[in-house]
Amino acid sequence: MTKRVFSGIQPTGNLHLGNYLGAIRNWVRWQDEAPCIFSVVDLHAITVRQNPAELRAQTREMAAAILAAGVDPAKAVLFNQSAVRAHAELCWVLNCVARIGWLNRMTQFKEKAGKDREGASVGLYVYPVLQAADILVYLATHVPVGEDQKQHIELARDIAQKFNNDYETELFVLPEPVITGPATRVMSLRDGTKKMSKSDPSDMSRINLTDTADDIVSKIKKAKTDPEVLPESVEGLEGRPEAQNLVGIYAALAETTPQAVLAEFAGKGFGVFKPALAELTVSRLAPIATRFRELLADPAYVDSVLREGAEKADAIARPVLDKVYDTVGFLRP
Repeated sequence: MTKRVFSGIQPTGNLHLGNYLGAIRNWVRWQDEAPCIFSVVDLHAITVRQNPAELRAQTREMAAAILAAGVDPAKAVLFNQSAVRAHAELCWVLNCVARIGWLNRMTQFKEKAGKDREGASVGLYVYPVLQAADILVYLATHVPVGEDQKQHIELARDIAQKFNNDYETELFVLPEPVITGPATRVMSLRDGTKKMSKSDPSDMSRINLTDTADDIVSKIKKAKTDPEVLPESVEGLEGRPEAQNLVGIYAALAETTPQAVLAEFAGKGFGVFKPALAELTVSRLAPIATRFRELLADPAYVDSVLREGAEKADAIARPVLDKVYDTVGFLRP
């Protein structure tokens, strides 16, 4: 089976450093290593209430950010999920394969639904099945994800295996999760125990892709830390979530390891480390932010990339869905 990568990201406003380091930057690397299919997953977005106009704008905005970060539509397929109907169509078939007990074990639903489990949408409950359809419809072999999504890839494997067993076929590939990089889970600048998120009411908790150099310097300067100096080893960061987060961000941006960062800054306080981190962050994000703003000013180009990407994605997905329909016994006159 030919190696093929699939990954998706939800269209969210306030694109931040966590989006870039946790997902988008890795996509840029993957496109030179294997055939890649990348999707802005707008079907997943509507598992919670969305403003339609904002959803359209944020889908285009996410696509622009992906392009600005370096994903090349000549190398990789980039599209918005709802433009390829095979995702939703395969999801229904897989809903009939997946088991309620499997979904009951999904920790992401418990976290997102919170105490209002009965008030959550059915879509939020079954969205791991749609995620499986996203992957399986392209016969993807590798799926770059954050640690918090690994359980969903395991579910996709279970669903693929059950389908293959039930219908005595080898149609679906069992995908492998790929968790890479020193900053796959970037945390809040205000609370090192919480993931950096656009939903945090404090803009100081995150570094946005659209932040100016002054904004970035200010946010890092004011980032929560502790009074201790940086240790000599990563073991010394245990119990210091904010310090661990900032060192991880530095390592990711410098494309090195946390241990290498500590070798350089061991014994130094945050009065020395923060300015160095701010300078590094500005140097890495400034070109992306500039290109991002250029692309937002040219929505016709972004839309053309998504349209052409959807056509390429559909050409891969449709034959797989046809085989699924034939396998389950659908009559297609």
